Amino acid sequence: MTSKEIRDTFLNFFEGKSHKIVKSAPIVVKNDPTLMFTNAGMNQFKDFFLGNLTPDNPRIADTQKCLRVSGKHNDLEEVGVDTYHHTMFEMLGNWSFGDYFKKDAIAWAWELLTEVYQIPKDRLYVTVFEGDAADNVPEDTDAYNFWKEHIAEDRILKASKKDNFWEMGDTGPCGPCSEIHVDIRSDADRSLKDGKSLVNADHPQVVEIWNLVFIQFNRKADTSLEPLPDSHVDTGMGFERLCMVIQGKQSNYETDVFTPIIAQISEITGVPYGKSEPSDIALRVIADHIRAITFAIVDGQMPSNTGAGYVIRRILRRGVRYAFSFLDWKEPILHRLVSVLVEQFGELFPELKEQQGYVEKIILQEEKAFLRTLETGLQRFAKIEEELEQALSSTIKGEDAFRLLDTFGFPIDLTRLLATEKGLTVDEVGFKEEMDAQKERARQATKVETGDWTELMEGVENEFVGYDTLQTISQVVKYREVKEKKKSYFQIILDETPFYAESGGQVGDRGYLQFGDEKISVFDTKKENNLIVHYVKKLPEDITMPVKAVVSADKRSKTAINHTAVHLIHAALHKVLGEHALQKGQLVSDEYLRFDFAHYEKVTKEELQEIERIVNEKIRQNIALEELRNIPIQEAMDMGAMALFGEKYGDEVRVIVFDRDYSVELCGGTHVAATGEIGFCKIIEETSVAAGVRRLVGITGVKAFETISQQLDAFNTINAMFKKPKDLAGVVQGLSDENAQLKKEIERMQQIQANGIKNELKSKIEVIEGVNFIGQEISVDTADMVKHIAFNLRKEVSNLFLVLGANLDGKANLTVAFDDASTENNPNKNAGKIIRQLAKNIKGGGGGQAFYASAGGKDVSGIGKAIEEAKGMIGGF
Repeated sequence: MTSKEIRDTFLNFFEGKSHKIVKSAPIVVKNDPTLMFTNAGMNQFKDFFLGNLTPDNPRIADTQKCLRVSGKHNDLEEVGVDTYHHTMFEMLGNWSFGDYFKKDAIAWAWELLTEVYQIPKDRLYVTVFEGDAADNVPEDTDAYNFWKEHIAEDRILKASKKDNFWEMGDTGPCGPCSEIHVDIRSDADRSLKDGKSLVNADHPQVVEIWNLVFIQFNRKADTSLEPLPDSHVDTGMGFERLCMVIQGKQSNYETDVFTPIIAQISEITGVPYGKSEPSDIALRVIADHIRAITFAIVDGQMPSNTGAGYVIRRILRRGVRYAFSFLDWKEPILHRLVSVLVEQFGELFPELKEQQGYVEKIILQEEKAFLRTLETGLQRFAKIEEELEQALSSTIKGEDAFRLLDTFGFPIDLTRLLATEKGLTVDEVGFKEEMDAQKERARQATKVETGDWTELMEGVENEFVGYDTLQTISQVVKYREVKEKKKSYFQIILDETPFYAESGGQVGDRGYLQFGDEKISVFDTKKENNLIVHYVKKLPEDITMPVKAVVSADKRSKTAINHTAVHLIHAALHKVLGEHALQKGQLVSDEYLRFDFAHYEKVTKEELQEIERIVNEKIRQNIALEELRNIPIQEAMDMGAMALFGEKYGDEVRVIVFDRDYSVELCGGTHVAATGEIGFCKIIEETSVAAGVRRLVGITGVKAFETISQQLDAFNTINAMFKKPKDLAGVVQGLSDENAQLKKEIERMQQIQANGIKNELKSKIEVIEGVNFIGQEISVDTADMVKHIAFNLRKEVSNLFLVLGANLDGKANLTVAFDDASTENNPNKNAGKIIRQLAKNIKGGGGGQAFYASAGGKDVSGIGKAIEEAKGMIGGF
């Protein structure tokens, strides 16, 4: 069977068992502070497990794009080294939400594997939870007994909490699980050793293929377990491993999921698979990583220096580095593999085809940038090697290895590889200490302690009514305390609320909750999974009484104005720049709007003017809002509604229309009743934020009027200063050019002056114990002149010890310098150390390198003392 047939068979099987087949959620997670990426098939169904939502069908199945490279589930360092770990992978899964449980889940899994896929029964083993006394959870005898109906009892293995108790996180739904393992060793190997002894032993050919999780409990913040009102089934089967088993391969990378990609890499680099273990690992790494990178970008996550973007950049750079180090390929390669993925997965994930060109350009620019960084890092490594030679050492310091990683993107294994080639070693302990220190800093910076929810009302769904009203009379459903760094606050959930929770780039509402006569300010509103969470600094005296929830009308109105303006801008971008200018991110607040979009070059002045013209024309037309709620998504798409990549849409959606021939978007945000309410829109900034992504910043309404008014006042003032010339811009440009010319002339005169001072100083050299000492207070205008003089003297005078003082606008300046040869192998000749001592004379401080250092201070009278003290140091050289 091909991989496509294997996937289709799974989905068809469960569709035949009355399961609803749903689309994969985006690989990038939104509205869930506990996750960066979708790392399991159940992520998109968390609200069902938590009871926040009720599914329209209690039986669901799908294939889910997953990424495991951060946090608790981090397999990155194993990827490519072994044959079955991946960064991005597909998870085939079937779910029951309060419907069937262990008996059916086990029977259907066995039926699919042995009867449909026809995996030999004598190659399968299953594990069940053996119980855990600490959690007071008994052995899962139900699962054991159900398995006995299908498989020999000696193939049912009992396993500990570590392997057979699944938890969503530190808190939340959890329960015992039952894993299915398969032994794909040769018959000869199987005859020598029983497969059951290799289960959960990290054997590359005895691997877990399917995990059946039975969600029965809720883990509380105090670590205790409480039974859930309903029991659920959550299963996950690794698609790539399943293909390996069914296609009779010994490695996931030998299946048709990966062979087309590996073949393309080999064709480009000329390195065949099977040549050597190092190059095979590199081929596997690149083949794996290009999938994760591509799907993440398609789903809206750009490579960057922080958060989820940093994870994607790290994966990309790991792929480039393996090609660089092990395939001897020094050019961009990853972007050339996207077309293979489109051919493989374009039918199942059409967004790949739609964004192919864009993704290729993003990856290419990232590759070019990192190859430049790698080259700089190699230069730094060479410098470290030189320093070790001078110090007669062969061990790279832990701090140097860490700096290579932190600054130049060199993972420790690359540093080890380079070190081995040069006959060097790495201080692994020191490196680990540096890494641990960084992790601890990050952990402390993001440390959040979240308490358990105190529930006041059970079985009540959280409803948003803020499209129609800005205040309600509600009840508190539940609340909890959150501690973060040195502050604490509370989160409150209402049964219904007018507060819009931050999502889709629109900031959350502010306002207040009134309990009787007591008002509690709401300083933010956010969405966690499907809950609208109100952030408050304190709780009321009586939280059980009815609460009047009131949204700040002014803030909401200004935010809605900016959100509608964003829609008008998005449509205008398509008309002016082209259909490729799709949204890549936005921030909509009451102060301003920020809109990121796909485009490969700077937006010209003329293009910006045309975008503004169109937007303001639509504002003047006062187009009425057409809001369509809860319409079938296909109906919305047929209308031409613009859907954003990386967003998860349900079967029913909300559509915001401002003229069906102009702006039609799927959107959950708040908007004005008609475009005329915006008043005026002004774009104040256009910049680049990432490869292939531009950003517009705009203002509207009163703020736009005030800004333009201030700019006009400034213009009129300047215009009056120049007596209202016909060409004010030309006059200002002329002054600017004249100023630049005068600056050049001043610099030329200063250089002449500096050269004169330098020559005079050379005539005053004192030879003291073989050292050419120059110690003088000089009269110059700037610190740059002092530096210029010092660097020229360093080049022209051998065995130099230079100390210069200067009075710069009433402040003391000291400079110490040596020629390069003088500082070699002489720790006493260190300008940085010397300047710190001399600076005490001028009541200041400074520092620098061994060959050059400077200091500033407030006591110019101490310059002479500093020079005399320096002169006295020569005996110690």
